[in-house]
Order: sequence, then C-alpha cells, then structure tokens
Amino acid sequence: MSETLQQNLRDAAREMHDAGLCVLPVKADGTKAPDVRSWTPYKSARSTPEEHDRWFGDSTRTGIGIVTGAVSGNIELIEFEGRAMDEELLNKVTEIAGNSGLGELWKAVTTGWADQSPSGGVHFKVIVEGRPAAGNKKLASRPAREEEYTDQERQRLAEKPNSKIVRVLIETRGEGGFVVIAPSHGPTHPSGKPYVRLSGGPSTMAVVAPEDLDAIYALCRAVDAMPSEERAKTAPRPKRELPAGAVRPGVDFENKVDWTDIIGDEFDPVFTLNSTTYWRRKGKDRGISATTGHSKDRDRLYVFSTSTTFEAEVPYDKFAAFTHLNYGATSNTAFKQAAAELRRRGFGSEPTRRRLNSVPPQQAGHFNDGSSALDPDAIPAEAPDPAPGPDLRVVQPRMPELDITNEADAIDGLLDIMAAEQLPDLYKRSGGPCWVYEDDQGNPLIKQLATDNLRAYLADHVTTYQVVRDPLTEGTQEVRELFMPKTCGTILGRKDWPLLPLRGIVTSPVVRPDGTLLQAPGYDKPTGLYLQPRVKLRRLRPEVTDDALGKAKEIVLGMMLADFPWKEPSDKAHFLGALLTPILRPYFYGTTPMFVFTATTMGSGKSLLKDIFLYLFGISETPWPENDTELRKSITTQLYTTGQPVVVLDNLPNGYIIKSPVLSSLLTAEYWGDRVLGSTASVTMPNDRLWIATGNGLRTGGDNGRRVMWVRLDPDCPDPDQRDGFKVGDLRPWLRANASTVVAALVTIVRSWLAAGAPIVRVRKGDYSEWASMIAGILKHLGVNGWMADRTGANEMDDEAVEWSAFLTMWRTKLGDQAVTTGAVLSAVSDHVPRVAKTGEPPSANALGFWLKARDGRYFGTHKVVKVWDSHRCQNTWRVDVHQDRGTGRDES
Repeated sequence: MSETLQQNLRDAAREMHDAGLCVLPVKADGTKAPDVRSWTPYKSARSTPEEHDRWFGDSTRTGIGIVTGAVSGNIELIEFEGRAMDEELLNKVTEIAGNSGLGELWKAVTTGWADQSPSGGVHFKVIVEGRPAAGNKKLASRPAREEEYTDQERQRLAEKPNSKIVRVLIETRGEGGFVVIAPSHGPTHPSGKPYVRLSGGPSTMAVVAPEDLDAIYALCRAVDAMPSEERAKTAPRPKRELPAGAVRPGVDFENKVDWTDIIGDEFDPVFTLNSTTYWRRKGKDRGISATTGHSKDRDRLYVFSTSTTFEAEVPYDKFAAFTHLNYGATSNTAFKQAAAELRRRGFGSEPTRRRLNSVPPQQAGHFNDGSSALDPDAIPAEAPDPAPGPDLRVVQPRMPELDITNEADAIDGLLDIMAAEQLPDLYKRSGGPCWVYEDDQGNPLIKQLATDNLRAYLADHVTTYQVVRDPLTEGTQEVRELFMPKTCGTILGRKDWPLLPLRGIVTSPVVRPDGTLLQAPGYDKPTGLYLQPRVKLRRLRPEVTDDALGKAKEIVLGMMLADFPWKEPSDKAHFLGALLTPILRPYFYGTTPMFVFTATTMGSGKSLLKDIFLYLFGISETPWPENDTELRKSITTQLYTTGQPVVVLDNLPNGYIIKSPVLSSLLTAEYWGDRVLGSTASVTMPNDRLWIATGNGLRTGGDNGRRVMWVRLDPDCPDPDQRDGFKVGDLRPWLRANASTVVAALVTIVRSWLAAGAPIVRVRKGDYSEWASMIAGILKHLGVNGWMADRTGANEMDDEAVEWSAFLTMWRTKLGDQAVTTGAVLSAVSDHVPRVAKTGEPPSANALGFWLKARDGRYFGTHKVVKVWDSHRCQNTWRVDVHQDRGTGRDES
C-alpha cells in the first residue's frame, strides 16, 4: 500500500473526528465489519485521535468507517443499493421529489455528503435535528428474480416453495449502525475496488427536521415493489356465492368509482407517474402521503403518513377505504354496514330479500329486568301530551341488526357489536357480563347475567333475525327471532368478552388515580368506574378559591358536624376522614380500616352519623352475622351485588367484642375471592368499600384492634335523645334538603388539597399507612387536629390487649425476670390470669402453655412473654421481659 493512500486514511479520520463523528477501522477481509475487538462501546462514546494514530499510523489498514446515530451527532444514512442504481430508482425518486415539492430538500440531501460503494450503491448522510436517530430500517425492496437466486436460495425454495426471496433496494442506517466510507480501498470490499466520495463531506451534510426526513423516507417507500401482504384491508371472503349475474355492492363500487370520489376529502392528487398516482394529505404543503395504482395485482391505497385516519403502510382497496372512512373500522360488522349503505345507493345486486316489517323501538335509559322483551303485548301505550305544543317526534337511536341464521356467525356478530360499544349499560367483570340498574330506592346494583337475563337483554337491544327462503319471491326474507338459550349459554361460557370492564360503582364525584375529577354520570373509560350519583351533582367552579374552601369547611364542620358529642377531637377527625374516603377511594391503592361508631349510651347520635353516609353516598346495611361463616357470605353478597360505596354492619349487641379472623382478612385484602352463593363458581372482586360497624360499648379483640378506627360519642347526660337546639335543627330533614351541597363541599375540600399539591403527613398505620398519611395531609390542610391522636385510647378499647397487659405486668411484679413453669405462674398470679371464654374459669397449666406459645414474643403494652427451654427438665419455661424505652426503639431488658 502506498504512503499516499495511508496518509489519506489518517486525514480522513481527522476530518471525520473534527466533524464530531465516531471513526473506526474496517477489516480487510471483505466483511465490511469494524476491525476492533468489540465496537459496542463505540456506539455510545467516540473514538479518540490517539486511537486513530494507532489504527491508521502504520501501513496495514485499508478501510475506514463511521458509527451512525447519536454518537456521531445524530447521523442517519440513506443507502441506494447497487441494484437500485442499475434500475434507476434514484432517478425515479428524484422525479417524485421534484413533482411533490421536495426537490430542493432532496437536492440538499443528495449533494450534502454522498459516497459510492464499489458495488455501485450510493450512500447519503444527513443530520437529524429535533429527535433521536431512528434504528436501521428497510424502505424499498422487491422479490428476487430467478436469475439472481443463489445456490442456498434455490435449495430453500426447493424445500419451502412458498418462501419469499427478497432483494433490498433502499435502506437506512441509524442508531447503532455502521457504514464504510471513502477513501476505503483494497480488500476492504470483496471486489477490491475503492469507495469514492461523490459530493460534499462531513462539514456539508444536510441538517433536516424529523418531518422532512419522514417525507424523504416516504419518497423512497413509494418505489417499493414488494407484493401486498395478506394483512391488506379488504372485505372478508363471502360465505356464500351469489346467483349468476349478481354482483356484490363492494365489487360493483370498486369497478365504478374513482379514488378521488373516495378519498378526496382526505388527500389531494399531486401527479401520476406511469400507473401510480401520488397523493398528499390535506393541510400538507409538500411531499407525498400515499399512492394508488402502484400494486400490480389490484388497485389499492397505500398510505405512508401516520397523520391520517388510515393505518400507515397497510394497503386498502376501494371498498375497504370507503368502509374505514364512513364507519371508522374494517371489521366484519363495519363491512356489512358499508355494503348495506352501498346497496342502498344502488351498487350491486342480489336476490330479493323481504326485510322485517317492523321492530318496536325501545325506550332509552337503564335496562331494568328484560322481562318485557319476551312479551309482545307488553309495549306500553304512549302517554298523552299534558300541554299543547309543536308536534315533535323523538327519534330513538337505531338498534344494531344481527343475522343469527348461523349460530357461529351470530356469536361473531354479537361479539363485534359488543366491541363496537353498541350495547348500553352492559359491562364485564370477573364473573362475566353484567349490567347496572337501580332498585326501588335508587340504589345502584350489579346484576351478573345468567342465560335468561342475557337473552332478555339482547331481545331489548339487538334486532335479531334469521334469513329463510321466501317461496313467494324465490328469494329470501328476514324473520324476527331471538337468540337460542344454548347460544346465550355459549356466549356466557367464554373466557372473555369485548365489553368495557366494570371495576366498581361510585355514587359521588371521585378523584381518578391521575388526580383528575370524575364527575360525569355514567361509565368512565379511564377508570372503569360507573358514576351513579346518589344526589344531584352541583356545578363546580373551574378553580377552588380560599373563599370556596372556607364555605365548604363551614358547611361540613361548622354546621353538619357541629353538635355531635365527640368524646375527643380525634373522634371528629376520624369521622371527617371517613367522609372524605369515598371521594378519594380510586386515588390511592390498598385497603382502608373499618370505622367503628360507638357510644356510651343509646340515643347519642350513632345512627345520625350512619345516615350522613346514607344521604351523601348511599349505604348497604347488613346485620352482624352469628358466626364467621355467615359473615363471609354477607361480605361476598355485598361486594358482588351491591354498588353502594359504604357497607354498614349496624347495631351490634351492647358491649360486643369484635373479634373475627374473617374480618381481619377482609380489612387487609385488596381483592376478595369467594364462591358465589348458590353456585359452584368462584369470583374475585376488588375490596373497594368503606366498612362501618355501629353499636354501644363496642370493643375489639385479637387482630381486629389494629384494623379499626374509632369514632366515639359521649353525650355525658341522661336521655341524650331529648337534646335540642342544634345548629341545623333536625339533621335528617336538613340532609335531605342539603345533601348535594354537602357533597359539593366535600369535593371542594379534596380539590383544594389537590390544588395545593396534595401534601401528605406521614403517619404509620400498618397496611393503611398510604391512606392514613393522605387523610392526615387533607386534615392538616383544613386545620383539623386530632387525626390518629387516640392511640392510647384505642389500645384501651382492645379487651385482649388490656387483659394480657395487666396479666403480664402482675406476673413481672410477682415473679421478676426469672423463667418459671406455667404451674408456677398459676400459683403466683391466679387472680390475674385470663379466663377461659366459655366457662369463665382459669385455664389449666397445659391450656396456659398453649396460650403462651401463641403469644410468644408479642408485646402487650410494654411487656412480652418469652419462651425459655429448660434442658435439665426437658420442658418449656416462661419469663416476662419489659421494653425499657416504652416504644422508642432502644434495647429491651
């Protein structure tokens, strides 16, 4: 190799580096690969001048290349292969660019920096400004010709005749790509010929915007010669042949209508070259957006732009384009609708069919029970107009029509109708399709559909018919028929349904997970929630002012809650936190504790507290079950069938101790799974309710104490139900008149907190810490004190904790820190040992041992019991340890 050629490589490396490019040597074996151990590091960090001197300083290198993408200043490369040059595709693209208004841009690209490879291919390099460089992509290809097949390709076709042998014509190099450049020479290319710079260089590269580069790529795609893929948008293959001489509407339409009549509102024709017409979308000044007539097998629309209603790079025939533009899809249902419209316009012909004479219009609104669908005499008479006026006619929305002659087609058609969201108030959840309706009291309920329910619903909302032979016309006629029960059973037996998912019902405006407010009644797609307002929703101001927040606080705290005899400030804070929880429920994850409303005596106001939830949000009431089995059934019923956001276990027995493993499980489970009553099916439901229990003198035991929030009332007077002189008078009539105002006030409080940045105050409440911290932040924003300030009082409400704390305290006092047997404990502190629940008697030594094992290491107050193995006697002994710091986290005794 001459010194001049080697010096050229060093100079080229210096030129590329000074222009910000990443330079690498190329192997001299014809592979055109970088000649470094690994070039992966150079995809993110440029090579250095020292490396260039080492690589190109001797006389061994013959090739040089650059890494494309971000490491070289966001370079992308357009490569016309040698065969593309031989077939004059560069000239064709240049002609298209000139005709489409992109001539100057194309000239800047092709003259900025161009190299020619030994095979005759040409590389154009550009700098993309405004977005990261894209990856490598193929822009134009064609099937390989038989004379071009290699031996390996011929063998492949012999083994798999349907294989596609492709020759790439135009492709790009982008992020992570590599290209050999001039002045590479010698064995760098298998031919031994040199790479030649045709024009420009690194310092004159065209700098293009992303939209301009996309327009250039569209030019190159316009010369793609690959046959249309099977995913081309065309009408489904007919299921039956038409009689001789009959023509389908879509076929007739395609033969008679010009593309301008179909897509003229979306595109403008730019020019025609040979059989291909080039189109530009409306609102675009230059470039091309689509072609027609390019495919040899069929005249199709092929769109390059991603800014149109059509799917990019997918061929559409004329019928498919018409269907997409007029019906928004190319599904079976859309094609059927388009064919019917074209038939109405006079396209096509087919045997005469007698249509259904009439289908009674259905009343709009929520679906009730569907029973009238099966009774043709149950159509209600029109009510007389109470006042004279213009003769106005209400046009009911047309029901979808469905041919159910063939059961399989009927199921497919119904699934398409479901997917098109044409079935009102029909949704899905884990157990299958369901609908939302109201009971006689206006409470939202969820009905899981059985076979009869689905059949009745479809009779009310879909015009179903069968096509039978018409002996009078020798054609066909449509006969009204309902879905067969077995067909409905087949539909319900599916694993999934193309229906909107129902994730819950809310009865007031709520905060979505993204912090926006859901306030429009009906189904909300972003959350899957259905808003069925308990009270009439008031119009909310766009922004929350300090004055509005002050009025909201006055309504809630200064009026509605002003006269309740709260035992402590924490009780009022806890109740306010409970009131805000239904509005915040979708905004946070996890569960909430159960709120326990308890009082010292009857008539204190517990029922009024419960009724506040009733008037504002609606509640589902259920009595406290006799045992855990019945409690589980009750919980499942509430979650599965009711829609109220609050469930109240009302009027527990006086002095009742709430101690239930089922309740503990419920209050920490985000999803509740159980078997549906009267069925073998199991379902899983989100545990999104606020659980409330009410009663006098209530207490907790077991794990339930950590899972409740207390709201305590203490009127501190005889006959508290005789109290009078309240600020709002009798609360229930006031709530009936002002419930919507109170809901608006609560929503205003939450919106004000969100507008302030949704600050939280971190507090610890086990599994409920996220919710508790959020409520603490809102109450601080309001200036309400007392949130979770009753920890000591709450502990005192837990009978087991109090009893065992006293027992362990006395044990430590009498026996110190020595380890003793259970018999010694019974002898020393028999009067303080917890009693057996059923008999009220002290436990035996063995029974006490079992109790201690179950509580080994658990603190009751500041004391815990610890098991000590006595190896000499081969038995367990026990001692009581005291936590010296009383909760600050330091060492124990």
